[in-house]
Amino acid sequence: MGATGGDDHQAAGRMFSVTVTEKEVVAAVLPMHEHWLPLSNLDLLLPPLDVGVFFCYKRPTSSTLTISSSSPATNSYNFRSMVGVLKKAMAQVLVSYYAFAGEVVANSVGEPELLCNNRGVDFFEAVADIELMDLNLYNPDDSIEGKLVPRKKDGVLAVQATQLKCGGLVVACTFDHRIADAYSANMFLVSWAETAQSKPISLLPSFRRSLLNPRRPSCVDASLDNMYVPVSTLSPPKEPAPDADQLVSRIYYVKADDLNQLQSLASSKGNRRTKMESFSGFLWQLVAKYCAIKDDDDDNISNACKKISKMGIVVDGRTRLSSDLERGDVMEAYFGNVLSIPYGSKTVRELIENPLSWVANEVHDFLENAVSKEHFLGLIDWVEARRPEPAVAKIYCGGGDNDGPALVVSSGQRFPVSKVDFGWGVPLFGSYHFPWGGTAGYVMPLPNPAGNGDWMVYMHLLRGQLEFIETEASNFLRPLTCNYLRYQTPSN
Repeated sequence: MGATGGDDHQAAGRMFSVTVTEKEVVAAVLPMHEHWLPLSNLDLLLPPLDVGVFFCYKRPTSSTLTISSSSPATNSYNFRSMVGVLKKAMAQVLVSYYAFAGEVVANSVGEPELLCNNRGVDFFEAVADIELMDLNLYNPDDSIEGKLVPRKKDGVLAVQATQLKCGGLVVACTFDHRIADAYSANMFLVSWAETAQSKPISLLPSFRRSLLNPRRPSCVDASLDNMYVPVSTLSPPKEPAPDADQLVSRIYYVKADDLNQLQSLASSKGNRRTKMESFSGFLWQLVAKYCAIKDDDDDNISNACKKISKMGIVVDGRTRLSSDLERGDVMEAYFGNVLSIPYGSKTVRELIENPLSWVANEVHDFLENAVSKEHFLGLIDWVEARRPEPAVAKIYCGGGDNDGPALVVSSGQRFPVSKVDFGWGVPLFGSYHFPWGGTAGYVMPLPNPAGNGDWMVYMHLLRGQLEFIETEASNFLRPLTCNYLRYQTPSN
């Protein structure tokens, strides 16, 4: 492969085993009145998917420890004491974040609802026979999946704390996407860390579903029929060919200077594009190029160029809806899903024959139509008109004869990795982990914990696409190694 640092990342990873030593169900410390919490119309757009997130911590030292009334005044934190802090804080924070201690149950019409019964969170303790600096973070399929991120079997949230040979620690969570989006999960993670340090919770969650009630009368723009589709209208998924390419996960880093240069290339004629628009356009072009050249003969290349490629961007509606006087600033604390996935469709030929600035403009244009309050209010009404029939974002539904590559980019720039400090220091690294199993690719850029402007990029794409991207963009997307992280200084 042509990626810089390839030898390092291949050498860094090695096989290792993880042994679960204990499982406990951690419930809220205060008794709760059992009640039902309906899912909002925007929650109902999510299929039953689990999302993972993990944080890697170096062995605590006297310089990284935060002394609080709930943590021992000592510089000898060990695994048992750290797990004790995590569990105690979890039991306390679940009083406010009670949704994560409940269960999802079908109601009388088959829709999912949340039973807030303080069932609790499955908390696993584990030991791994590997040191932090030997973790192959570039290939999370080998190092993270099924090892350090727990598989959630019951409830809404599962947690695993894993002790490493070096005294380091990995804290990982898996949560039900129907109950929380990344914004909500980030709120919880920060609150959990604040509680561990005996700090007041800076942002208490709101579960006011009335904030996302449909309008009377409803008002739905016809364009939503092109973005979302009832599940009953979908064709059965095709069985993949035995030799079909597989979706795999990889993590890269991008230097701040390279991002700035990419942004300059994507901006033209006074139209300055955001880093997110520039990066998304860049990826869209690369996967289109791979589609065009993966077949050997000229006829197949010609046919590939006629295929339609789709690029979707996940948009958070909180800031759009908070402009409404009725909702005001309370949307900042809203816990649940407030997402939409607008997307653009272009032929492979258009994407590869036009400059990056043209592609970035296309990304900007389809985003512009969905970053308004009216779009989200209309989407709520659209779901209401079809309930209880489940619906899903159309970009996830491929399989047509003319379908080319599809991918979704979700910005993780608000990922609060530097705030997830439980008292033994800022994580060396943190990332979402979402091998969701669909046919579309998924990409999430995240901030470097050091706060230096670099990006960490989680990518879940076809193996062939990733190999092509690594060759074509070897000086831009570099495989993430612990050697790179070793010389970063996390910001507090």
